[in-house]
Amino acid sequence: MSQESIEAAQYAINAAQAAVDAATQAAQLAQIAVAEQAPVAVDVVQEVASGKSILEAAYIAAAVLFVLALAALSKQETAQKGIYVGILGMIVAVVATLFSSDVTNIGYIIAAMLAGGAFGVRWANKIGMTEMPEMVAILNSFGGLAAVFIGYNSYIEHGITDPVMLSIHLTLIFLGVFIGIVTFVGSLIAWGKLNGRVKSSALMLPHRHKMNLVALLATIYLMFSFVGAGFEGNTTALVLMSLIAIVFGAHLVLSIGGADMPVVVSMLNSYSGWAGAATGLILGNDLLIVTGALVGSSGAILSYVMCKAMNRSFISVIAGGFGNDVVAPTGDEEQGVHVETSAAEVAEMLMGSKRVIITPGYGMAVAQAQYPVFAITKKLRDAGIDVRFGIHPVAGRLPGHMNVLLAEAKVPYDIVLEMDEINDDFNDTDTVLVIGANDTVNPAAKEENSPISGMPVLEVWNATNVVVFKRSMATGYAGVQNPLFFRENTTMLFGDAKESVEEIFKAM
Repeated sequence: MSQESIEAAQYAINAAQAAVDAATQAAQLAQIAVAEQAPVAVDVVQEVASGKSILEAAYIAAAVLFVLALAALSKQETAQKGIYVGILGMIVAVVATLFSSDVTNIGYIIAAMLAGGAFGVRWANKIGMTEMPEMVAILNSFGGLAAVFIGYNSYIEHGITDPVMLSIHLTLIFLGVFIGIVTFVGSLIAWGKLNGRVKSSALMLPHRHKMNLVALLATIYLMFSFVGAGFEGNTTALVLMSLIAIVFGAHLVLSIGGADMPVVVSMLNSYSGWAGAATGLILGNDLLIVTGALVGSSGAILSYVMCKAMNRSFISVIAGGFGNDVVAPTGDEEQGVHVETSAAEVAEMLMGSKRVIITPGYGMAVAQAQYPVFAITKKLRDAGIDVRFGIHPVAGRLPGHMNVLLAEAKVPYDIVLEMDEINDDFNDTDTVLVIGANDTVNPAAKEENSPISGMPVLEVWNATNVVVFKRSMATGYAGVQNPLFFRENTTMLFGDAKESVEEIFKAM
């Protein structure tokens, strides 16, 4: 064998030995990697087996459905679809929670759900559209009360051993209980004002804002005392705060006039959302945090938008005493001579018009007049007359109250316009029908010394003819007489709104 062949063979042997050494090292590294990663893999398998990943995925799906529901509810055309999407999201959330590993005594939970569901269905079937504001207010109170129960339960038994985590937990409990009680009591007062069990006029206590400030300062002091107690606990501070919150929540809403209840209901809805978010933080429930934040932020934004539409201060809503800074005498005395009309005359006026605008209010809701109103609208439009609706942001007792009623009566969405969209068109309108509205069409809002001064209103008096549907000459919810009733281009049609509209329809 030549020297070159021997060297080549030796080179091959060395290369093979190097390959074996490399393979051995790779095997050793692989064993180390497997040994290190095996516990992680086991944890992943155990987590999936325990259902945590499935639960989180279900919560994400439910949160997405809730966001889609809100997006759909923002438009009348898709509002009904939005309700169904929201229901689906809630079903996903409830089912996923029930079958999670953290839930015990599932039989009791299902029994409570069935009982509550049966009560809710029966109650909802009895509630008419005119009572929706009261229903929303009472449902807000339930959300606040649930946050209070969860807060107290989490304080009694939490199982936290880390001091820092305990401080965070106690802070969340304190805030959740405080917001929950304010929401619960405030919503009950709002419910009472809306259904007449509580006087709608504002409670004007001396130094009311100072009282609210003292209550808040005392609450802050009690919070530091409660959290600072740590593992020893300070039940006294929690109970004292609860008592202060009861008084604070009641005074907050009692000091707000009944005419401003739409803003109050929206703000209380926001409070219930933040109480829910605090509860989610206490329980470590991501979905509850997300949904609470959605409700809280949307309610606050809606309140802010409504305050801007009424030329009011958003801060004054939160502080209480909203819209009561003007102390000029209101009075309900008549300011002139009003002219009455008949259904036949109104029918003739409508048929002789080219442009008609209808401005509904709470009186239309009470009389359930939306159906005959739509019948008149259809007949006028079939005759080639332009008919539209002008909606004030706070018409009724709930944000969007009039929109819901008109949608229920199948009024086309494209002829229902907001105040800012239609106010400039009254100058070119032949006839305006003011059905059950009062404060939202009051020209006194243009006067500096009026209790409703600065409040944007539907300027119906700029039309050629104005017909006001009312039961009597009594003032509206704000307690302010309406000069519109005594203008030369205004006539009054007294009686039940539904019956009056039906008589007009027959006369047409």
